[in-house]
Amino acid sequence: MAATETPRHTPMAKKSEWPSLLEGYEDAEPLPTTFNADGKTMYNPPGPRSVAYEEFPKPIDQTRNGFDFHIYHMPEVPAQAQYAKELYERIRREFPELPIFKFYSKPAGPHPTAVFEVDTINPHQTGAFFSWLVIHRGPCDVLIHPNIGDLYRAHTELATWMGRKWPLDEDRLK
Repeated sequence: MAATETPRHTPMAKKSEWPSLLEGYEDAEPLPTTFNADGKTMYNPPGPRSVAYEEFPKPIDQTRNGFDFHIYHMPEVPAQAQYAKELYERIRREFPELPIFKFYSKPAGPHPTAVFEVDTINPHQTGAFFSWLVIHRGPCDVLIHPNIGDLYRAHTELATWMGRKWPLDEDRLK
């Protein structure tokens, strides 16, 4: 190496914070690399049905609601505020089994704008409500998070958004 050349360092591989998703499959047969008849989707051999259809994966708390859907709107935009009120009523009529909380016309908790919350209890409700809300949320934005016993992590790292992502008052989650 020349005197002016800086030695190259190979960064040490950092162990992932995430556990391997393939634990338990170490001795499984390799998956086929063939396509289905449509020529687009991969062929997956038949196997057992995932337990995720019936119960939430850990660390979601099975003893309470699995997911919260925080539905945001801007109260200063009349058409959006009206849509949010109609969405709130429609959800109560369409999904009477789901817990739905007070309709706020101003920010509440860590949420920076007007909001209302709908909870789902099991995976079937979560899937049904999610797909319905994708179509019917209109101008509203939605923060979706699992309940894992850690408000901060649930509302940040594990959160999913429909529409725009809003900044949260993270100090209120700690």
